[in-house]
Order: sequence, then C-alpha cells, then structure tokens
Amino acid sequence: QVQLVESGGGLVQPGGSLRLSCAASGSIFSIYAMGWYRQAPGKQRELVANITSGGRTNYGDSVKGRFTISRDNAKNTVYLQMNSLKPEDTAVYYCNADGILMYDSGSYYSSDSSWGQGTRVTVSM
Repeated sequence: QVQLVESGGGLVQPGGSLRLSCAASGSIFSIYAMGWYRQAPGKQRELVANITSGGRTNYGDSVKGRFTISRDNAKNTVYLQMNSLKPEDTAVYYCNADGILMYDSGSYYSSDSSWGQGTRVTVSM
C-alpha cells in the first residue's frame, strides 16, 4: 500500500517560516490530490490546503495568503511553505493522499485514501 512520510515540523517563533514535505511511496501510478490537514489540541482536524495533480489548489480560510502548497508529481511529493506563522497555527500537521491509482504486476487498482503519521508544528516565543 501507500506510505506517506512527513518532515519539516518543529518549533518556530511567531512571524517565522517552516517548510513541510511529504513523500508518498509504494507501487503508485498516480495520485489525484495531495494535501495537508492539521489538528490542534481539543479541536477537530481541519483542511490546511490541498492540490490536484493538475495544480489546482484549495486553502483553508485561516491560512490564505500565508501558506503555499506545491507538489512534484514525478516524486509523489507535496510541500507546504508556511510563512508569517502565528501561535494559532500550532498543531500536528498530517499529509493526505486521495484518488490513488496503483500499478503492480501489469494491473491497475485503486487504493484507499492514505494518511501520514503527522509532524508537530509549534509556534511560540
């Protein structure tokens, strides 16, 4: 199946920047959408941003103008550039891949939506 491995989280001061990366591995032929969600303590998981294989992007209202999502289809990797970080951005960030088409031994088949294990982002003085 598909494995998603995130990296790039950490501690940053308000106003600072971080870049998250998420690489998908497995017998992947294509992934329609890749994205980032986050979950803060005591809150529901929410969409941060996602991007289709064609480059169409969608952002949560709270991050518009500050975060930028991009992807490298050849590497099955998605990135999240986070600028002007605020304390309220503190959360565990999860990578998601959806619309996955696998290829193995001459056959194509779809795979369930996949999630990474999460990377923690803390914005604090």
